[in-house]
Amino acid sequence: MNYLITIIGPTAIGKTSLSIALAQHFDCEIVSCDSRQFFKEMRIGTAVPSEEELTLAPNHFIQNKSIFEKFTVGDFEKEAIAKLDELFLKNNIQIMVGGSGLYVDAILKGFDDFPDVNNSIREVINADYKEFGINYLKNKLKELDADYYQQLKLENPQTLQNPQRMKRFVEVCLGTGKPYSSFLNQKKNQRSFTPIIIGLEADRAIMYDRINQRVDSMIKKGLVKEAESLFTNKELNALQTVGYRELFDYFEGKISLEFAIEEIKKNTRRFSKRQLTWFKRTENVAWFDFKSKKESIIDHIKSQIPIP
Repeated sequence: MNYLITIIGPTAIGKTSLSIALAQHFDCEIVSCDSRQFFKEMRIGTAVPSEEELTLAPNHFIQNKSIFEKFTVGDFEKEAIAKLDELFLKNNIQIMVGGSGLYVDAILKGFDDFPDVNNSIREVINADYKEFGINYLKNKLKELDADYYQQLKLENPQTLQNPQRMKRFVEVCLGTGKPYSSFLNQKKNQRSFTPIIIGLEADRAIMYDRINQRVDSMIKKGLVKEAESLFTNKELNALQTVGYRELFDYFEGKISLEFAIEEIKKNTRRFSKRQLTWFKRTENVAWFDFKSKKESIIDHIKSQIPIP
């Protein structure tokens, strides 16, 4: 039996250091499912593990793509599952770590199968969004898939404010002539592993303080310069990300640098809250305080693996 130790939790909680400790203990490798750490042009603003950390355990899906490549969650599912199948041939225990809930779910549960949509439809939706904003997307989804719109409104209202997700919902509806929800919850692919899910958490005040410290550290490491080098490509999907959007506003003269930094902190705190909301709905998670001793987490993992 194969086991995938999956580490989840909000940003800046210590997932990377735990993943390295577990990889060293179980002599295995790490698959990252952080949807922004894939991109090699975005090192500082996505808190990519340091060069030293990367030498401590083999990592996969860290800075392996370019912001100019199209790389969807469906693409990630296919590539990551193939990599895990390869890794399980060497060791029946492997590790996955990341704060991108949708990407975690894609690996653990399988991703719903959607048909390809014509690029011309995507271009029209992008143009309409630029002209009319997020309300256009919400009204369009409400018209094309009222049931799913109401479900999101009740269960996951923050998704209604996410342009990338909303554009995807609408393009599927328009491109297929069917409600987006009709493609959900189809039979998922069977997985070759049993997940052992570890969640890290902390009191909100502590979590927010860690986030503020991380942002300050990013600024010292050169985040402003990194964002400036990407400014001409600011419309790319990969760059619609906290830490970059705020600095783009600064470069455009809309806000001061000091205000941009405070906005990064505020928006990162909000993002961490959304992450926790998503992960708290995940079933069969063993939650640990971020200060928990590694040994206690290892003991829990071992208790989930039958002794041969």
